[in-house]
Amino acid sequence: MALDRFKKIHNPSDLRKLLPKDLKAFAEELRKEIILILSKGEGHLGSSLGTIELTLALHYVFNTPKDLLIWDVGHQAYGHKILTERRKVFKNLRQRHGISGFPKREESKYDPFGTGHAGTAISAALGMAISAELQKQNRHHIAVVGDASIANGMSFEALNHLGTTKANVLVVLNDNSMGIDPSVGALKDYFTKIKKVIPTTPNFFQSLNLPYQGPIDGHDIDLLISVLKNQKHQLGPRVLHIVTTKGKGLFEAEKEQVIYHSPGKFDPITGKLNPLEKHKKIKFQQIFGQTLLHLAQKNKKIVAITPAMPTGSGLVNMMKILPNQCIDVGIAEQHAVTLAAGMASQGILPFCVIYSTFLQRAYDQIIHDVALQKLPIVFCIDRSGIVGHDGPTHHGLFDIAFLRCIPNLQIVSPRDGVELQNILYTAQLGIDFPLVIRYPRGYSGQEIVLHDFKKIPFGKGKELKRGNEIAILSLGTIAKTIASVLSEIECSEAFAHFDLCFVKPLDEVLLEYVFKNFKIVIVFEEGIKKGGVGSAILEFAAEREYHIPIILEGVDDQFVPHGKIADLMSEVGLDKKSIKNKLQLLLNKIMG
Repeated sequence: MALDRFKKIHNPSDLRKLLPKDLKAFAEELRKEIILILSKGEGHLGSSLGTIELTLALHYVFNTPKDLLIWDVGHQAYGHKILTERRKVFKNLRQRHGISGFPKREESKYDPFGTGHAGTAISAALGMAISAELQKQNRHHIAVVGDASIANGMSFEALNHLGTTKANVLVVLNDNSMGIDPSVGALKDYFTKIKKVIPTTPNFFQSLNLPYQGPIDGHDIDLLISVLKNQKHQLGPRVLHIVTTKGKGLFEAEKEQVIYHSPGKFDPITGKLNPLEKHKKIKFQQIFGQTLLHLAQKNKKIVAITPAMPTGSGLVNMMKILPNQCIDVGIAEQHAVTLAAGMASQGILPFCVIYSTFLQRAYDQIIHDVALQKLPIVFCIDRSGIVGHDGPTHHGLFDIAFLRCIPNLQIVSPRDGVELQNILYTAQLGIDFPLVIRYPRGYSGQEIVLHDFKKIPFGKGKELKRGNEIAILSLGTIAKTIASVLSEIECSEAFAHFDLCFVKPLDEVLLEYVFKNFKIVIVFEEGIKKGGVGSAILEFAAEREYHIPIILEGVDDQFVPHGKIADLMSEVGLDKKSIKNKLQLLLNKIMG
C-alpha cells in the first residue's frame, strides 16, 4: 500500500505540493499500488508500469485538467486514473459499475477524450487545439502516443496535418518497442537506430516540419520534469521522444512483456503468475490458430494477416513455423484489408484475422477494395459478441449489422469449435467471394483439436431439435445455452431449434419450412438487434408476406458496459435464466 506521506495524494493539485525530490519515491509507491491491485485480477499491467514517471511528470508540470492530456492507447493510463481523483475506486477497475480500463469522458474531467482503440490521440488533440485557437483559449494539448500506435494510419494522417499548422500540440512519443506483441515495421527499425545514434540530418518528424526533442530516458523523472518544463514554455506543434520499458519495476513483466501485457492474477511480490485453473476445454483462438496452421502447411496459397494481434489471435506458432505465410502488419487494419485484397487479386488466399471491434476501422476497404471486386478473402473475426472487462470499445456487437448490407459478402457464425474448423477447411478448398467467419473469445466445447475435417454446404442451416409450435432460430455459440434451456424446460416438445449458421446468404429453404409450420418464431443473437440477423429474418418474412409473430432477442440499441461476461449477458437478457424465462412465457401464451 502507499506510504502515509503519499496517501493523501488524489489529484494533480495534491501532487504539485510535493517537492521534486519526493517524486521518485512516490513513483515507486504508485507502481507498487498498481501491481498490488492488478495482481488480484484482470487488467493491462505492463503498459501502465512503463508510464509511471511520465504520468507524474506530466501532471506535475502541466496544469491539468485545463491543459488537455490524451492517452493513446488508453490502457497505459492507469497511473493517470489513480492521480485524477479515482484512487479510492481504482480497486474496482474494469469491474461492473467500477471505473473503465480506458480513459472515458463521462468518468472524469481529466479525460477529455475517450481512447480505447489506437491511433486517435494526435487527431483529437489537433482538433482540440484548433478549437482553442478559434475560441481564443490559452492551453496546452498533449497526446501521449504509446504501445506502437504511432505506426497506425491515423497517426500518420494527423502528423501530416499537424506539421502544416501552428496548433499548440505536444506529441509525446512513448517508445517501448512494443504493442501487445513486439512492434514491427520500418518505423520501428528507424526508432531503434535513432535510439543508438542521434541523426545529424533532419529526422522523420523534422521532415514533417515538427520540432523534435529526444530520445530521452522516460524513467528519469528529474530529466522528464526539466524537459517538460521547457516544452511548457514552447508553443506550436512539436514532438518529444521518450524511451520507456514496458513492465518497468516488476522483473517478470520486464522479461515477459507479451504475457504481462494483461497477465491475469499473479504474485505481487515475485511477479510469478498464479497457477492457471486447469480447464479441460480449449479456447476458440487455439482451435483457430492450430487449424489454420495445419491447413497452411498443406495449402501454400494460405497467408494469414494480422494487425498487431498474433498472440491474441492464436497465430504465434504459425508465425514461427511458417513466417512467409503469416504477416503482422502492425496496428494498421485498413492496410491489412487492402494488403489482403492485393494478394487475393494474384491468386493467394488471405485469411485476414482481425478482432470484430477493430474491423470497424477498415469498413471502406472491405467495401471498396474487397467486396466491390468480389475478391476471395476469408475475414476471421475474432472476439465477436460480448467480451467482458474491456467494455464498449471492444465488444464485438456490430459486425453483423455493418457487414450484412454489403453485396458479394457471405457471413457465417459457427456454433462450436468443430464447425469453426470445418468452415476453415471448406473455405481453403476454394471460394470465389469474400467470406466472413465470426467466432467469440473464450473457451469452446472441445478438449483437443482434431483434424478430421468435413466439407460444409454454404448457406445452409441445421435443425438441432424438433418441435411443433415455436421455432427458435439462433446464430453462433448461443445455441449451446438454448440447448441447455430446452433440456430443462417443461413441454420442450413445443420448441424446435434451428442453427442458422449463415447470416448471408440465409437458408431460404429452412426458413420457408419454419414460417409454414410454426406459430411463432423467436430469434436469438449475441449482437446488436438493429440490422442484425433478426432484421434479416424480418426482411425475409416481409418479402414473402408471412404474418406470424417474430420475436427478436439480442442487444438493444445501446453500448454495453464493462464487467464480467456472465453479468453482462444477464443484463442484456441472453443468459440461461433470461432465455428460460422468455421461452416459458412464450409457451404459456401458446398453451393458454
